[in-house]
Amino acid sequence: MSFSSSLIHILWSTAMERTLGEVEGYAMELSVQDRALLVERLLATLDPGEDINAEELWLEEAERRYQEYRAGRVASKPANQVFDEAMKRLRP
Repeated sequence: MSFSSSLIHILWSTAMERTLGEVEGYAMELSVQDRALLVERLLATLDPGEDINAEELWLEEAERRYQEYRAGRVASKPANQVFDEAMKRLRP
C-alpha cells in the first residue's frame, strides 16, 4: 500500500471513531518507509513549537550504538530474531 494523502485522511478523520488497535492495524499495512514517514508526522504534532531534528538524533543514536557494538559492550542478534521479538511484544 502506498503512502498517500487519502490514507492519511482516513487515518486522521476516523481516528476518533476507531480504537487505537484499528488505527495501528491500518498503519502496520504500510511499508517500512511509509510507517517511518507517518511516525515523523505524528511526532511533529506532539510539540509543534519545538524544532526537533529527529534524523540528526537518530544518526547520533545509531553511531553511539555502533561504537558500543564495536567495543564489545553489546551483543548482536540476527535481524529476523529482533523483529520476531518486537512483534511478540507489540501483539497481545
